[in-house]
Formats: sequence, C-alpha cells, structure tokens
Amino acid sequence: MKRILLILLLLGAAGGAGYYFWHRAAPTEQASAGGSRRRGGGAGSGDEATPIPVLTARSETRDVPIYLDGLGTVQAFNLVSVRPMIEGPLTEIRFREGQDVRAGDLLARIDPRPYQASLDSATAKKQQDEANLTNARLDAGRYAKLAATAYSSGQQVDTARAQVAQLEAQVRGDQAQIDTARTQLSYTEIKAPIDGRIGLRQVDNGNIARPTDLVPLTVITQLKPISVVFTLPQQALPVVANAMQEGMPEVLALKQGGNAADPLDRGQLAVLDNQVDPTTGTIKLKATFPNDKLLLWPGGFVNVRMLADTQRSVVTVPTAAVQRGPRGAFVFVITTANVAQRRTVTVGHEDDQVSILAEGLRTGEQVVVDGAQRLTDGAKVALAGPDGNAPDAVPKERGAPGTAQRRGRSSS
Repeated sequence: MKRILLILLLLGAAGGAGYYFWHRAAPTEQASAGGSRRRGGGAGSGDEATPIPVLTARSETRDVPIYLDGLGTVQAFNLVSVRPMIEGPLTEIRFREGQDVRAGDLLARIDPRPYQASLDSATAKKQQDEANLTNARLDAGRYAKLAATAYSSGQQVDTARAQVAQLEAQVRGDQAQIDTARTQLSYTEIKAPIDGRIGLRQVDNGNIARPTDLVPLTVITQLKPISVVFTLPQQALPVVANAMQEGMPEVLALKQGGNAADPLDRGQLAVLDNQVDPTTGTIKLKATFPNDKLLLWPGGFVNVRMLADTQRSVVTVPTAAVQRGPRGAFVFVITTANVAQRRTVTVGHEDDQVSILAEGLRTGEQVVVDGAQRLTDGAKVALAGPDGNAPDAVPKERGAPGTAQRRGRSSS
C-alpha cells in the first residue's frame, strides 16, 4: 500500500512540473513567433514597394573583330652560336657583351701566322709548277716540229703532250691548295654572320680556340624582327585556314594581364605548322613582329591574340548583360515603365568585353548590366547611371550594384 502511494506521489509531482514549464514557455514562443511574423511581413512589404537599383546599357549594331587567344613564347628571329672554324690561340676579342653588331663586323682574331705560312707555301708550289709547265709546253712544240720533218718520232710528241697535261693538272691542284690556305687564313678573323645583339662572352682572350669546343665564343640573337610561337586548339584550324586565305591575319602580343588596347607589339602570322600535335591536340603557329621598341625578348612568355574574322553589323551588348540559367542565355530588358522583362537570347560570340546576340534582341533596347542577380521577371527597377536617374537617387543599401555584381551571373 505504501509503495502504491509513493508511486502516485511521484506521478503527481511529475505532472505538476510539466504543467508549470508548459505554461512558462508558451508565452515566450508565441511572442517570438509573432515578432518573426511581424518582421517578415514588414520586410516583404518593403521589398515589394522598393524598386531594385540597376545599371543599364543599350544594345548597339557595330562591327566586331573576332580574336583567337593563345599563350606564346618569344623566339629570336635568327640565333647563331659563334664558334671558331680553325684551331689556334685567341689573340684579340673585339666585341663587348650586349653590343649590337652588323653582319661582317670583326668579333675576334686567332693567331694567323701558321695559316699565312701555309698560304705562302702553296703559292710558291704553284709558281714552281707553272715554270715547269711553261718549259713542258715549249718542249712539246719543238717535238711537234721535228715530227713534222721526220726528225722525231710520234711517241716523243705524245709523251711531251702528256707531260704538259700533267703539269696543267698539277697547277690547278696548286690553285686549290692556295684557295684552301686562303680560306683557312680568313677563318683567323671571326666575324658576325648576322645583324643582332651579342650575349655574354664565354671564352676569354688567350685561350686556345678549337672547332670542337662545346662552349661557343658568344651567341648572337636577331631581335628586329622577332618571332613568337604560340598554340591554338585544333578546333580553330578551319578558322585559321580561312583567315590565311584572305591574307596573313594580324597578331597582337600582350603582356601578362594586358588588354588588346595596349599591346606590346603588332605583327602578322608567318606560318602554320604542317601537322597537329597528336599528344596535345593543338596546332602550332609562328608570328613575326617588328619589335621596334624591343619590348619582346627571346624566351619570354606573352599572351597572343590573332584576328581571325570580323563580323559586320551585328547586335551587341556588354558581356555582363548576358545571364545564364537552366533554360539557356537571357538578358533583362527594361521597358518604358521601368519594369525588368526577361528575354531569352542566342549568343553568337562572346569575349571579355562584348557579346554578339544572334537572336532575341534589337538595336537600342535597354538591358541590365549590373544588379541582374536580384531581379525577377516583372520586377520594378530604379535606373542608375547615364541611362537612368542620377546615382544619388538610388537608395544606398546593402547589395547595391557594384563591380563584383556587374560581373556576376544569375542562375534563375
């Protein structure tokens, strides 16, 4: 009996505690829910009543150049490693590091005395053989006269004539030796083979120069003009081929992070490689630039833009105006009543600055370029900037149009 009474007391205490806490928490939850409803209702009413500030631009018809972008490597138009053609001690270095030289300028000199002696010896040998040839010709003439009067045999005449022919060949061989010796002597003067700029000196005066040396005396690079080798995807091959049929297209060399308005240099496409790289699926091209300001340097990396085509009289909008969603590309067009109207468009070409719209928009229509991420079809807007009200008339609130928003894309 006592156990039953104890259980009843415990159940009663638990029920009283539950009743107390339930009455204590209910008013707080109701007040909180009511406040939330009040705040939510107020915000919703305010959003529906306040126009959304946007920046706009007008579509226009113009000619748009179509560029293909790639990454290129600058290469010297010509590059020559200056090496000796003969062996001997260097007696003179005539160039300075970093010097601009012309073809034929003297760069270094090798001791010429052994080669001058070889030339003198070959010259003397020729003179000796020429004297023997002169005497042999006289003997042949005498034997011919004697044979005509039967005072000499025909065999002696033939032998004399053979001697003349032998000496004539020997004289020609002597001339070849002279030419070889003169060529060897000319190699003692090391001259610049091309116009260009000299690099660092690799061999000092007094060293023995040899044709088999692995290290050249110096390297000459031709900087004017200069070449840039770049790659494009193989899908661009038809476009490049069509552009080359109309003449070599213009190519712009841009610094890293630069734009086409301020290129390092302007050149022309020089050659398209005769095969596609099967490992990367790319085509290799080479462009030539005048490089008058020497802004392009061998070995450097540059961004390359090649003018592939120009589309004439097309409808364009800023790239920031084009949004993308599940149903494709679209823009928000502003009506005369300052209402945003969603318009599906077809994008023909797009780059960082402008988008070509093949369908869906006419020239002169006003489109949103900043603030589109907050819009829905039929939303009321407040225009800011040159095409609408003054910026001061737009409410300054968090989420107002900015640079980051202008480049954003709506997913609606």
